[in-house]
Amino acid sequence: MIGAHGADVDLTTSERKRAIEAVLLAATEPVTPSTLAQLLEVPVGTIETCVGELRAEYERDGRGFVLASVAGGYRFQTHPDLAEYVERFVLEGQHARLSNAALETLAIVAYKQPISRAQISSIRGVNVDGVVRTLLTRGYVEEVGHDPGPGTPALYGTTPLFLERLGLASLDDLPALGDFVPPPDVMEALERGLRAPDEVPENVETAFDEDPPAG
Repeated sequence: MIGAHGADVDLTTSERKRAIEAVLLAATEPVTPSTLAQLLEVPVGTIETCVGELRAEYERDGRGFVLASVAGGYRFQTHPDLAEYVERFVLEGQHARLSNAALETLAIVAYKQPISRAQISSIRGVNVDGVVRTLLTRGYVEEVGHDPGPGTPALYGTTPLFLERLGLASLDDLPALGDFVPPPDVMEALERGLRAPDEVPENVETAFDEDPPAG
């Protein structure tokens, strides 16, 4: 028989367990027994019995995870006796190299903070949502406020971890932007050299002109 929400109220115990597993795997937060009871249209006591049996099955089979009770609900967690491997995995992930796009975005945040995603995208010329999420996850940037303009978008800045990884005491220790910009005369020569022929004033030599013929 199909219930009001499309759930089969005549599920077998095995099917109930599978349904509980599916919901917990899809959830991002602990799921309460009452929520599971509503979803499966069974009493809370039935859910608690199924959970108890699942726990025993996982332990008997030596699984690498447990079904834990957390914050008034249930969720899957790694088995405590495997913490060494989980920690190693997490640490190796934190030391993975950042992509060029992530490094470029991080540099923009460092020098332009506080700055919004839209402003970063404008500077880079591409969508930066995914890259910013990566930097947030790594702990190198964080929300530091909101722009008072339309939509009050989040503003981002670097974190103490960013300074720690670079060995800096403060943002004041960042290299000056001028250290990465060619001298004005070089920039002027490059600008002139990149102009279209009809944009260069007559009788004006550029840094890329050949020497004028002698005599």
